[in-house]
Amino acid sequence: MKVFITRVIPEEGRKLLAEAGIEIQEWKEKRALTQEELILNCSTADALLSVSTRLDADFLKAAAHLKVIALHSVGFDHVDIEAATALNIPIGNTPGVLSNATADTAFLLMLATSRKAFYLHKSIEKGDWGFFEPTANLGIELRGKTLGIFGLGKIGLEMARCCKAAFGMKVIYHNRTRNEAAELELGAKWLPFEALLQQSDVVSVHTALTPETEGKFDQAAFQLMKSSAIFINTARGAIHQEDDLLQALEAGTIWGAGLDVTNPEPMRPDHPLLKLPNVSVLPHIGSATQETRAAMSVLAAKNVIAGLKGEEIPFPVNPEVYAL
Repeated sequence: MKVFITRVIPEEGRKLLAEAGIEIQEWKEKRALTQEELILNCSTADALLSVSTRLDADFLKAAAHLKVIALHSVGFDHVDIEAATALNIPIGNTPGVLSNATADTAFLLMLATSRKAFYLHKSIEKGDWGFFEPTANLGIELRGKTLGIFGLGKIGLEMARCCKAAFGMKVIYHNRTRNEAAELELGAKWLPFEALLQQSDVVSVHTALTPETEGKFDQAAFQLMKSSAIFINTARGAIHQEDDLLQALEAGTIWGAGLDVTNPEPMRPDHPLLKLPNVSVLPHIGSATQETRAAMSVLAAKNVIAGLKGEEIPFPVNPEVYAL
């Protein structure tokens, strides 16, 4: 059995695959595969382990012989799940293991933005660390403020725990369904979306990208927020309207923003958001720790191994394939 891997993954995942007797073929060039290259490489493979590769219906039809597709991610909005299910291809992801790392990134962005840290670091490089002005480059404090979580799942819960423990922040949230465990542990309070925006000092996005959440944070949403509020997004760039966010920041509608995700990705290097003093942008590094990426590779490998054995994969995103 043979698996094609679209990028080099951590050794822990490769070792697990090799120990299972699976032949590994990795794409090692530092550029994304074209659709044609992906189809060609999969033509001789029995499984695909995909890292940041768009898998649309056309690809899936061309690779319908694959016994399993394992994603090296939790998110699967870049995969046509409906088409995969119709072709009876199980799709697996890597849930749970990146919650802490991504929450840490959200916390980092919140704190860095609140003190204009990225901007002031760049000022040193420019030679602008000079005359001291007591009223210049002031940030805002977070202690005792209100954290609004949009999508209080595993990652949102870890972010809320960090904020409550470090700064005694009050936690409010908006989900489609109540998170009673978080309410009990943190005293978190569910609010309608509009009320969440109006009452939050920090709004942190941790929801999945769906038709309902795409573009959710637009001009109307930012106008409901406090002029002193910070917007954080470590989920998916398409959840916020980037032009509307820029306008809100430039107009003082909101105070600051911290982004680990942009739309599109990568963000162009001359984007005006990068020049604003109260904006912090990272290149989608939410899961980028040695421990987390290793754990992701292991879960992806387990999905591949089970799929090639003809067993139900341990982390399916379309379990309905097993009911067909």
